[in-house]
Amino acid sequence: MRTASTGAASRRTVRRRLRSLAVLELVNIPLQGWVWFGLAGLPATAANLVGFGLLALLLIEGAAYWLAKLHQISVRRGHLPAVAAFRAARVVNPLLLAAGLVATGRAAAMDPGRASWPGFAFALFALLEHVNYFHVQLMHDTPADLRRLRSVGLRASHLARDIARSRAPGTPDPNGSFPSTAPTGR
Repeated sequence: MRTASTGAASRRTVRRRLRSLAVLELVNIPLQGWVWFGLAGLPATAANLVGFGLLALLLIEGAAYWLAKLHQISVRRGHLPAVAAFRAARVVNPLLLAAGLVATGRAAAMDPGRASWPGFAFALFALLEHVNYFHVQLMHDTPADLRRLRSVGLRASHLARDIARSRAPGTPDPNGSFPSTAPTGR
């Protein structure tokens, strides 16, 4: 049986985890910039900067989601704050990512090497981050995540589930499926 103190400790643990995820996403932007452009000495070409910019954008969106989720849980809100912005990003990101992949891919084909390949790789990683946040959870960094992955396989990401819960009953999701019940609060 769960006690009130166990529930409070669990909420503190979840809040600490969400805060940590948000901070790590934001810290990764300058850290990765320093590692790749500083230590590794990648040239700051248009291709490399476009790819890195896309990755930075997705990391900022990820941090914003974890902060919104932290706020939702902290104030015990029924719905995710700023869900409309995340819904819009879910639609706009693929357009930006496609343009970035075409631009960095073209640069890599025309001038292969350090001036272009890293930018293409950054753009591909940004695409994976988009999938991880807005569609299917790809990152499994806790024992609980790994157990769930082994037992049920891949599942919808937390943000994808929050977006789906925020839709009005009878409204199809972007994949065309309809929710079976009304959105629920937490």
